[in-house]
Amino acid sequence: MLTRLSIRNIVLIEALDLDFGRGLGVLTGETGAGKSILLDALGLVLGDRADSALVRAGADKASVTASFEFAVLPEVIVAVLDDADIEIEVGEALLIRRQLKADGGSKAFINDQPVGMALLRELAPALVELHGQHDDRGLVNPRGHRALLDRYAAVDADGLARLWQTWRAAEDHLAAARDEVEQAKAEQDLLLAHLAELTALEPKAGEEVRLAETRADMQKGEKLSGDLEELRHIWEGSDSPLASLRVAARRLDRIAPEHPLLAEALAALDRSLIEAGEAEDKLAAAAEALVHDPAALEAAETRLFELRAIARKHRCEVDDLPELMRKMRSTLDAIEGGEAALDSLEAAAREAGDAYRAQAEQVHQARLTAAKQLDKAVAGELAPLKLDAANFLTSIGKLPEEKWGPHGVDSVEFLISTNPGADFAPLNKIASGGELSRFILALKVALAEQGGAATVIFDEIDRGVGGAVASAIGDRLARLAGNGQLLAVTHSPQVAARGQTHYLIAKSSEGTVTRTSVSLLDSAGRKEEIARMLSGAEVTPEARAQADRLLEGV
Repeated sequence: MLTRLSIRNIVLIEALDLDFGRGLGVLTGETGAGKSILLDALGLVLGDRADSALVRAGADKASVTASFEFAVLPEVIVAVLDDADIEIEVGEALLIRRQLKADGGSKAFINDQPVGMALLRELAPALVELHGQHDDRGLVNPRGHRALLDRYAAVDADGLARLWQTWRAAEDHLAAARDEVEQAKAEQDLLLAHLAELTALEPKAGEEVRLAETRADMQKGEKLSGDLEELRHIWEGSDSPLASLRVAARRLDRIAPEHPLLAEALAALDRSLIEAGEAEDKLAAAAEALVHDPAALEAAETRLFELRAIARKHRCEVDDLPELMRKMRSTLDAIEGGEAALDSLEAAAREAGDAYRAQAEQVHQARLTAAKQLDKAVAGELAPLKLDAANFLTSIGKLPEEKWGPHGVDSVEFLISTNPGADFAPLNKIASGGELSRFILALKVALAEQGGAATVIFDEIDRGVGGAVASAIGDRLARLAGNGQLLAVTHSPQVAARGQTHYLIAKSSEGTVTRTSVSLLDSAGRKEEIARMLSGAEVTPEARAQADRLLEGV
């Protein structure tokens, strides 16, 4: 609920701090004292359009801060704040601050974190419900009528919404499967041709690398074949250098014992022969490794080029071709078994749709029953509010299937007829603002609404009425405020007497400076203000006595 409102430099208000509590709070004052300024200021923190004309003359900026406190933060507020990444600790107040500049600039903050106006407007319905002379929100807006009726009827709206989501998910799954099968059928011939082409080629993972390496080795062998052949002629034969070295080694072996230097020369020659032998073996192995078969090289190149060509055709890598074949086979298998799968999905969607329709019909019947009860309850509230010639009707209509949704198959709207024989019309089409406010009061009393906004405000609901009607209005406002917080801007002493807290709005002038102030009245102040409301400009003893009687009767 709203616990504190701080206003700085808004129109005639220079500085004002107001504390609010639970129950019914009334705001009174002479006409033109500035009651609308308070509502305009509160509207700013609820996301209303910024108007630089609200900035007090001579000030360069203005601000409004509203503090809301909750025993348990409503889920809708938690969801909105979570989406905006705003964290609030348990028991922490929700502080909304709006700043205006005289040049037209505007900023908003929630717990000192900058936010946009859209976020304030999203939070507003859960924070404050304002019913004024020309209000088009709250109970007046038909978009919320179905939820109000469902709460009144104790309808399992969440269960119906879950059935709707299950049905839509089943229909979406079925539609996607149908599209997939139809698309696959359209591509079936092409898939078969592609798969036959790939199957004939039989690509294998890693094959491109192996073929490329084999091809490279064969190409090297072809290039080096002449050099290897020349080397072979050098190393082989009786007149080769290696053969001559061996002959020299045998001859030197016979004379080596004759002198130490000859023995050393033989050892060196033997080492050369060993190295030369190893070189000969390496050359032979290289010649064998690099041997190439022109036919084999051509076959490797052909295979490699075919693989790369078909990979380009399918816009993938060569190593992806085996997986591509698997997917093609899977798609073709899906085509073959697609009809059976569709039958199963159609059955699931049909079952989900039947469950939703059955529950929606139960909800429809519950709404019809509750609508009659609500119409009767509202009718019982109209006469005391001087609306005995009016009629109230909860209109329930069946929507076309394309407009069904998680809330069922019904449209719900509250309609009224202000005169006997007159056609029923939407609440927001009523000409008289006073009648509209009293209709809303009757509806709220009949609904005994729990779970609406944290704070409800009625702006001059008693306009144009007095006496017993004003007393009836005050009684109903007090009953509504019993479980929460309700603020009423009023000109009626009967309504003011029912308030648990009473605020006086007054305007004063000092030279050319005019200010609006708001003060919380004590018991003596309340009696004096109610007496003023009863008597007018001059408060008489009779008015004070009547004020006492009103206060004692509460």
